[in-house]
Parts: sequence; C-alpha cells; structure tokens
Amino acid sequence: MVKQRKTNNNTTEKKEEVVAESSTQPVELNPKTVGYEFGGPLGALGMIVGLPIAVMTLSVSCGATGYPAKELLVDWKSFVAQHLTMDFLNSLLDPWAFLFYSGFVFLLAILYPCLPSDMIPGTRLRDGTIKKYKNNAFTSFHATFFIFLYWLKDKGLKPLDFVYDHFNGLAFASIVFSFVLSFAVYFGSFGKKKLLALGGNTGNPIYDFMIGRELNPSIGDFDIKYFIELRPGLIGWITIDICLAAKQYNDLGYVSNALCLVLFFQTWYVMDALWNEEAILTTMDITTDGFGFMLAFGLLSWVPFTYTLQARYLVDFPRSISWVEFGAIFALHFLGYYIFRSANSQKNEFRSYPNSPTSKKTKYLQTKAGTKLITSGWWGKSRHINYFGDWLMALSYSLPCGFGSPIPYFYPFYFAILLIHRERRDDHKCRVKYGEDWEKYCKLVKYRIIPGVY
Repeated sequence: MVKQRKTNNNTTEKKEEVVAESSTQPVELNPKTVGYEFGGPLGALGMIVGLPIAVMTLSVSCGATGYPAKELLVDWKSFVAQHLTMDFLNSLLDPWAFLFYSGFVFLLAILYPCLPSDMIPGTRLRDGTIKKYKNNAFTSFHATFFIFLYWLKDKGLKPLDFVYDHFNGLAFASIVFSFVLSFAVYFGSFGKKKLLALGGNTGNPIYDFMIGRELNPSIGDFDIKYFIELRPGLIGWITIDICLAAKQYNDLGYVSNALCLVLFFQTWYVMDALWNEEAILTTMDITTDGFGFMLAFGLLSWVPFTYTLQARYLVDFPRSISWVEFGAIFALHFLGYYIFRSANSQKNEFRSYPNSPTSKKTKYLQTKAGTKLITSGWWGKSRHINYFGDWLMALSYSLPCGFGSPIPYFYPFYFAILLIHRERRDDHKCRVKYGEDWEKYCKLVKYRIIPGVY
C-alpha cells in the first residue's frame, strides 16, 4: 500500500510501506517461492548439464570440413568416441585460453568502476531501496578496443588468429568461469540482509542455483548482475567477430562482403545495446530475475560462443553475395532494428520519464496494482512487439551465409523458441499479478508478438 503525507512546503511525498492487505503484520521480504518454471528441478538440471554440452558440441563439431563436420556425418559414433577420449578432454584445458578469457573479463571488471560515468537510478526494489548504476558500457567497449589496438600496433593482425585456433579452449573456459561465478553467487545468497528473487527461493538447491536465488548479488557497490548483463557477453561477442574477420583477412587477403555484413549488423546491435545501457534497468532480467546459472552461463558463454556461428561459418566457407541480396538483407535488418529500438525507447521513456511530452500522449490501462500498461504506439500493436523486431535482426545475421548448411541458422531458430517461451512466461506472471486487468489489456492489445499473426 502507498500512504502519502504532507511536508511543510505542501509538496506530497510518497512513502512506501510494506503492509499486508488483511493484517497489520509486515509482508515477508523474502517469501518462499511456490511453483516452478522451466520444468522444475528436473528441467533445471537438464539446462545445467545440457546447455554447456550444446555449446561445446557446436564448437567441436563445426569446422573446415563442414557444419557439421564431415566426419560426424560419415561416422557419428566414431566422431563422438574420438571426442570423449581423455586426450581430447585434456586438450580443452587450454591454459592460454583460460588466461585470455579470464583476463578479458577482469579487464572489463576493472574498467567498470574506474571509467567516468553518470550514476543512473534503477527501479525501486521491494525493500524500498533504489540502486544506482554506472552507465559506462559504451565507454568500456571503446577502452577495450583501443587497448587491443595499442597492443597490436607493432604486431599486425596475425595474433588475432588466436581466437579461431583456440576456440574450443575459450568456449570451455567460459563454461568453467560461468560455473565458478554461479556457485559463488548462490552460496553468497545465504548471507544476512540479502534480497532474494521472488522466483528463486524454492528451497530446492538445483532449481535455485539455475534460476538465481539473489536478486542483485553485489560486492560493495559493484552489482555483479548489472555488470554481466552487457559487458563480457556482448563485448566478447564482437571481439570474437573481429578476430574471426581478421582470420579471414589473414587467409584470403580480404574480408568478404557477406562477413562484412554480419560483422556490421552484430556490431551495430551491440553498440546500440551499450549506448542505450540505461534501458536494461527496466527489463525483467534486472527487475525480476535472480542472478544464477541461467543468466551467468547465458551471458558469459552462450552469447559469445553461439552468436558468432555465422562469422565462424564464413571464415571456414567464405562467400560473397550479390549487391541485390546485400541490399535486401540490409533492409530487413534495419526494419527489425527500427521496430526493436523505437518500441523499447517508447517503453523506457514512459517508465523513466512519465511527465515528458511524449509520455503524456501515450495511452495506457491503469491497473489496480498501480502499474500502467501501454496500449498505444508500438505497444498497441502487440504485447511484445520488440521481440518481433529482435527476431528479424537475428534472421538477417544468418542470411548472408546462404543455405549451404542449417547450422548458421541455429541462432534465429533458437531465438524464436526463447522469445516465445519468454513471452509465455511473462504472460503467466502478468495474469497472476494483474488478474482481470490483464484480461482487459489483452482485449485491447490482442496479439502476443507479431501483429495480425501471433
């Protein structure tokens, strides 16, 4: 409930109090989570085991002989047996790869508190606090980029072949790093005065470890989830892309227009996310989800080592495309980008700056829970219109690879499943939270993701 009191200067100050609806006793700050997502503990265990295997499978089974490898198609049993030997497993413990990956993450961790930045307030948490965050992801990317440029000034591009040559070791290092961090934040969540995620306090260790138990695990003012959300994964994604483009240049003496297109699209996406870093403060990842294996692994390993499949493919199978094909893919990408960015900007401005001229013109449904649900502009066309734009961009990343293999299309295929699952998950939470108001909202905004289709 929200109570108001008058101050001496006749201004009204909102004072939030956590009060039970039916009694005067305070609501428990960290209530026990009732119910599971993702198939419960068994599904969580499947993700903890299966997702790292998927990353390593895509890494070791794709290469110069094919996507998937020719040896896998000819005799898959021998291929699997060969990659389960102790010699191969020991080869994954690549000390240089571990050093490079860990050094990269720690460099970004050092830049985060050191680089100058505005302090941006997040949303109000259940305990009434509002955390402030340094908005310097874009600056961190440029600092990292120029550090590497300085290191390469007398060496040329040849050292960048390291990423292609040690790809398996780097992927494995990212998995190990993800597990170490996930265990650290899980055990740290049992400390005193921790604010737990409403969905991550079931008491089942496997499920809570996967979904994330603590909402905002921090070391002092260093918010681990906020740092991981954009920096190592997205900056790592583009770093790998750049290294793969350098590999193609070292091999061929040029970078194909297909790989240039992929590199441009993905760099644009990452630069846009880093530039608009403030927008993530209103996303479900930051406001609702705990930080556990799902986010740690997804951002530290899954993103940089599966989202770069298209660039890897074009290094192993160089392809040049016609300018008609180039233009059509380019147009598709920026249609998706326009939908994605303008929709997210509309939502972020409405939430962060409700008194701006644009926000005052926005139509919305006022819920009994106090939240305003947008019913005009992009958000009047579908309840997750930004997902549609995001998926169109994902498809444009793969189209430059042609249709010689389905593997480069892994990302848009997986991403479609992810977005549909996330939409269903959000829909369930909103039905529980808003009740009949959500039913009214769904009648006003009929489509889930694609206007007129779904």
